[in-house]
Amino acid sequence: MTELVSRAQGVRFDELALATRNHGMQLEGMRYDITPIGMHYLLIHFDIPEIDASSWRLRVTGYVERELELSLDDIRSRPAATLPVTLECAGNGRTRMDPRNVSQPWGLEAIGTAAWTGTALGGILDDCGIRDEAVEVVFTGADRGFQDNVEHNYQRSLSIDECRRPEILLAYEMNGAPLPPQHGFPLRLLVPGWYGMTSVKWLRNIEVVDRPFTGLQQASAYRYQRDADDPGVPVSRIKVRALMIPPGIPDYPSRRRTVDAGAVRLRGRAWCGTSPVVRVEVGVDGVWQDAHLERSVAEFAWCSWSYTWQARPGEYLLGCRATDAEGNVQPAEQFWNRLGMGNNLIQEVPVTVR
Repeated sequence: MTELVSRAQGVRFDELALATRNHGMQLEGMRYDITPIGMHYLLIHFDIPEIDASSWRLRVTGYVERELELSLDDIRSRPAATLPVTLECAGNGRTRMDPRNVSQPWGLEAIGTAAWTGTALGGILDDCGIRDEAVEVVFTGADRGFQDNVEHNYQRSLSIDECRRPEILLAYEMNGAPLPPQHGFPLRLLVPGWYGMTSVKWLRNIEVVDRPFTGLQQASAYRYQRDADDPGVPVSRIKVRALMIPPGIPDYPSRRRTVDAGAVRLRGRAWCGTSPVVRVEVGVDGVWQDAHLERSVAEFAWCSWSYTWQARPGEYLLGCRATDAEGNVQPAEQFWNRLGMGNNLIQEVPVTVR
């Protein structure tokens, strides 16, 4: 069952243990258009499975006219595409909720943008011939463990229509190299625009089913819930967000920033999984001004923004907020949910100007 703790109780040992297994992207890593593999955020629910690529097979089963069994070479021989895609963990920002769910204790660093290479999922489904009764497609990874006292392989599902999106890939390369073990070798699902929980790693089976999938990771683990009795709303697309590369130099260990007086160039990235980012603003002690926003290099990759701040000596609180094409703006007060999902609260960066 979900456990909640308050900030006053501090970080628990099991949360620290999770933090040592998983890692976020250092926010200064936003200076790279494509995040180096070692900096890209990483969340592993169970263990990294041991997989021999030579004997590994992807099986496509269920409500199809023709079942398939594909080797890695079979998949690599299919038409390929490379897409820059920004991924974000659904729990990013969880530690800013109070009380918070005992889980991976993310700050704001659970992000990354990689160039993913793979073949379109829709092409493989076309080759199988989806039957009329089909409703969803279930994706099963090779990683297995317990959560909420339920033993299971990590599994997620998507609707048939969602699977038809041409940008959904079965990815076997990351930044031009084979997937590393921690990122899903030899094959993972990549679902641009959705939070990262949907992009199942270590993919081993695709099953077309005739009813909605009710596995734990689909039905209860990723929901916006007010309390334990609330069935909640499924977590899906990434909410609009902007983040700032912390300016100047940091204090250790507090990370508080210090900059010199004068013209300070602030910069960062913004992204959204539902519609394009159309505006980024920078706040200095609550006074907001428009930043310069550049176009994204790809539909589902982050875009750059910049702003020149004329900084005078003193203490300041900087922030940034993004707006998408549908008019959604990052909130100044975050809605609370018991699993700590979808936190896109405005970033705050305390700065000393000397």
